[in-house]
Amino acid sequence: MFRSGKGLFIVALADFLADLDTMAEQAVSQLAAVTDDEALEACRVKYLGAKQGLLKGIQKGLAKVDKADKPLAGKRFNEVKSTLEEALEQARNRISQQPTSKIQGPRLDPSLPGNPHRIGHPHPLTQTIEDLKEIMGRLGFTVVDGPEIEDEWHNFEALNIPASHPARDPLENFYLATAKHAVGPMLLRTQTSTVQIRVMEERKPPVRIISLGRVYRPDTPDATHYPMFQQIEGLLVDRHVTMADLKSMLRLFAGSYFGGDVHIRFRPSFFPFTEPSVEVDMTWGDGWMEMGGAGMVDPHVLSSVGYDPDEYSGFAFGLGVERICARRHNVTDIREFYRNDVRFLHQF
Repeated sequence: MFRSGKGLFIVALADFLADLDTMAEQAVSQLAAVTDDEALEACRVKYLGAKQGLLKGIQKGLAKVDKADKPLAGKRFNEVKSTLEEALEQARNRISQQPTSKIQGPRLDPSLPGNPHRIGHPHPLTQTIEDLKEIMGRLGFTVVDGPEIEDEWHNFEALNIPASHPARDPLENFYLATAKHAVGPMLLRTQTSTVQIRVMEERKPPVRIISLGRVYRPDTPDATHYPMFQQIEGLLVDRHVTMADLKSMLRLFAGSYFGGDVHIRFRPSFFPFTEPSVEVDMTWGDGWMEMGGAGMVDPHVLSSVGYDPDEYSGFAFGLGVERICARRHNVTDIREFYRNDVRFLHQF
């Protein structure tokens, strides 16, 4: 503390103000000279830093000024502080507005080709499904959909598959232990023919529909089988429909999708919901590939939905979407579609 005496207090105040003005002059001069953000930050810390700044150090000297002189010293201190803050803000605005003189990194050459970003696209099976919808739409078929969890009536009984049929064995289906229904057990549908039954229950002939979606069978995965796969199911019911109409439609479909003249071969088979029934083969290279099943809708199926089999007839077909996609792109193993290998999927 200063000793009492008027002359000593006047000197102390004068020293305080001199130190304050000298520091302010230096600070304003340096802030006016800075040219980049780094120098501006260093100057701010030096003079206005909260802990070690010169202004903070001078502020501590206020405690040594005589009580009578403190109002004058405090006023001047606040004026200097405002001056420095204003000079700092002016320097900041000046630096932000000046053009950048340094180029960071290599200079841009607009003549060089860019780096393309890999863009995602629909899965090949999704592409195939959309193509099939478009083709069958041009052939006059309407797209319909139905549930993947079905009851036994729509999945079996309405399709002329009795309780004693091997296809209803629990080992041949995915029954859902936790899903119960008023009409009995529920299961994952084994074919999209269930959608045909639902449509015929609600519509009167003529009917011309296709349904596409997932079906489930406990098959061992191999090059042409998978426990979950996509199926396209077609149904046409009208007067005077014949097997010739079925084969002609399948040839039109195959020619539209695969291009060129694709031969269709029917081999006798048996399905409970069609009579007669056939396996559908299509040419692939020098051989044939089984694409699915087809046939004329069994009269019992027509009767089960209230159609008169003496007045109406129809054909139905079910083809595997994976096999159709594999045939088009020459993929020899349908399991590739489910391995999620981006290197494989990026080809489509």
